[in-house]
Formats: sequence, C-alpha cells, structure tokens
Amino acid sequence: MTQAPAIVVSTSSAEETRAVAGAIAPLCVPGDVLLLAGDLGSGKTTFAQGFGRALGIVGPITSPTFTLVRQYELDGAVHAAAGQPLKTLLHADVYRLDSLGEIVDLGLGELVEDGAVALVEWGDVAEPVLGDGSLSLRLDAHSGNGDPGDLDDCRTVTIGRSGPRWADRWARLAQVLQPWAVDR
Repeated sequence: MTQAPAIVVSTSSAEETRAVAGAIAPLCVPGDVLLLAGDLGSGKTTFAQGFGRALGIVGPITSPTFTLVRQYELDGAVHAAAGQPLKTLLHADVYRLDSLGEIVDLGLGELVEDGAVALVEWGDVAEPVLGDGSLSLRLDAHSGNGDPGDLDDCRTVTIGRSGPRWADRWARLAQVLQPWAVDR
C-alpha cells in the first residue's frame, strides 16, 4: 500500500492551532488515536484544547503530565464521521513514563475501543505500541518573522497516518485543513 504524503499546515496563533484541532475532531471515530509530538511549548496542549472544544467540552483542558490520563465525558450530541457516537476524549501525556510497558499499562488501546478517541502528548514515544492505525501530528514552533530566536505562537503541524485506518478520511482531512495548508 502506498503511504499518503503528509499534510502540512501552518498557524500564526494559539487560536489558529486550536482551530486546526477543531477541524480534525469531527472526522474522528471511536477507536482513533492521535499521537501529538513536539518539543516543550510546541502547542500539544493547545491543540488538545481546540480538539476538546470542538467535541463540546466547555471546562478547562490542561496537560495531564502528572495524572498521565484525563478522561472527558462527551454528551450524546457528539457524533463522529462514521455516525458512531464518541463517548469519551482521553488526553494522555507519556512524558514521565520510562518504558513502553508503562504506556501499555495505561490501557489506552482498550479504552478507545469503548467509544473513545485518544490524544497522546509525546506520542512519538508511544508510537511503537499505539502507532498502528494512528494519526501522527508533529507540532513545531517557529517565528512568524523569520527570526529563529523570536518564537511566538506560530506553529507548523505535520500530519501523517499509519496503516489504512485513516485512508477513507484522508482526502476529507486535507480538505478541512486547506485554510492552513502549506504548499509543498
């Protein structure tokens, strides 16, 4: 199977990063895992905030660094692209975990099977155990004025997929992200 080329988008503010996440959220179906990668301060939690807001979460979404996994119950009005209801948003942060076994022990693979979608911060670390069928998002901070020493809220988000799970939604994903697309 030919791997689809990555989708690359650019945002110039935290709110635009949230909007990108908000455009992706309605395309998710139960069982989806989104692996968020990037340096400290690259916008992973900001992305999670926009994603959760698009799913109807009105309370604060904060980094689960010390709790490892936060669960947000979704109301019945939220339905995924496949017509299946999303019941739960799982927001995990695996930064503090020392081994792949600890990531497996979180049970995210099993939890998403019960009507959930998962966002995993530091997802590149979890990719060996959660990557099959996942959507990977690499967030990189950059300067809006070209000066690498002057980082602000500008981000480049590179989106890729593993396996066929997103194949039937890939063109739609590229379409909804078109307002932020970077010509390659």
